[in-house]
Amino acid sequence: MLHAAIIGAAGYTGGELLRLLLNHPAVGAVEAVSASHAGQSLAKAHPDLLNFSKQNFVSGLSEDSHDVIFLCGGHGESRRLMDQHQLERKAALIIDLSQDFRLADGEHDFVYGLPEAFGASIPGKKRIANPGCFATAIQLALLPLAAHGWLTDELHITGITGSTGAGQRLQDTLHFSWRHDNLSVYKPFAHQHLAEIQATLRQLQPDYEKTPLFIPMRGPFTRGILVSVHTLCKASAHALVKAFDDYYEAAPFVHRTAEEADLKRVVNTNNALLSVEKYGSHAHIVCCLDNLLKGASGQAVHNMNLALGLPETLGLGLKPSAF
Repeated sequence: MLHAAIIGAAGYTGGELLRLLLNHPAVGAVEAVSASHAGQSLAKAHPDLLNFSKQNFVSGLSEDSHDVIFLCGGHGESRRLMDQHQLERKAALIIDLSQDFRLADGEHDFVYGLPEAFGASIPGKKRIANPGCFATAIQLALLPLAAHGWLTDELHITGITGSTGAGQRLQDTLHFSWRHDNLSVYKPFAHQHLAEIQATLRQLQPDYEKTPLFIPMRGPFTRGILVSVHTLCKASAHALVKAFDDYYEAAPFVHRTAEEADLKRVVNTNNALLSVEKYGSHAHIVCCLDNLLKGASGQAVHNMNLALGLPETLGLGLKPSAF
């Protein structure tokens, strides 16, 4: 049985990891590290964890050896922890959910953990950088196109995300009275996930160098991401659909639908749902997923399973909320 630890366990992604790991068949113990909640019950920060109300958050890692440590702090915190606390001596496997190590810079040995693109290289790895939530959705919509060398023109992307994508820290745009019944654009053409998307596309199709034209939006709901991508594509409608079906045939969490994709079918699961259509000379792909699961914590557990040689779906058979 694995001994796991979560640093930053009181936040949204840390809470999702707790829910997954405390019920994971291969995990025997989970340390929930949170400086702000040390000594408090897990149920204090995550009231739904009633069955684990006797377990408390701790202020730091124990001296015990750990099989896996998940880093769920703010951006910049993971690199600081790696630099100052020598975490490599405390865990065989470290999975970072921030953006600190997603891009290769010659200074770290983290691999980019997008299973549908690089799953074959993850088993046995010791350092994994979990992709961003928008980056996951957009890349899943584009991987088959890049794998076939079909990216030739600009990528036009619109994405809408729930409020949990912004984290727990209070902001004006997270107030209920502002967010409810409201929509807004933020960081147009400059979202922080663009760099990791481009890095993946260039690995699959080195001759494609255009920067995706991405318009992110804040949605009036808590969970989920929907991205809409369209671009010129030379493939026929039949070839386009077949490319997606073939690419994701062995991917347990990615599903194509011939109907309209919507969030209800994926929220509270580790699934991604794709719709793929051809309109004249344009390919149109829609991807829906849960930003906290397939876009964050669920994907981190998927990466853990792959890295440690466990069945990749273990602990991720989650029930969606249909209504």
